[in-house]
Amino acid sequence: MIIGIDLALAGDNAVVIGMASRNLPAIQRKKAILYGTLAAVVIRVLLTFVAIRLLSIPFLMAIGGLFLIYVAINLIVGDKPPEEGELANPQNMLAAIKTIVVADLIMGLDNILAIAGASRGNFVLILIGLAISIPIIIFASQLISTLMNKYPFLVYVGAGIIAYTAAVMFLGDPFIHQHILVKYHFLIKIVVVILTLLFGKWRNQKQTRALPKAS
Repeated sequence: MIIGIDLALAGDNAVVIGMASRNLPAIQRKKAILYGTLAAVVIRVLLTFVAIRLLSIPFLMAIGGLFLIYVAINLIVGDKPPEEGELANPQNMLAAIKTIVVADLIMGLDNILAIAGASRGNFVLILIGLAISIPIIIFASQLISTLMNKYPFLVYVGAGIIAYTAAVMFLGDPFIHQHILVKYHFLIKIVVVILTLLFGKWRNQKQTRALPKAS
């Protein structure tokens, strides 16, 4: 069960890591994916052992969901994909890793109870599940990053997945859940995804127009 949960959670991780690293030159992209994945795994382990205490904080899930929307919008905006032979910039790689860590920290809040409950506090089971998911996350992230550079519209698909996850988190907050009827949840999720994509596209177009034109 632990392995199944970890594999299911690997999808969200792979999307974020792939999107955050897509604008890096090939060598830096591989490093960002590796370091980002390892950082995500460490965060998951740490969060699993403080799950109950963290999720008792009022509006924590709701705030995390709102911040994840912000992350999705920024990932849409992004810079242009790297050109062949472009020089590596360490700052860009560090920025990508930072985005990966922050996003995974937020998304982890929505999933740690499942892992904590299934493992019943068994540290070995948690490590085995994460160890199996690591190569899958790395492979999927590299594939997603490559595909997004080749097919730019996939950036919006990835951002939509992150925005949907954000809406699930927001509505899953105990203090929000009790005030919004369940029958409206799906509609709210769809609206959040659409608004996130539209705003991200608008910001992306605005940034593109602001860039100096080549003479």
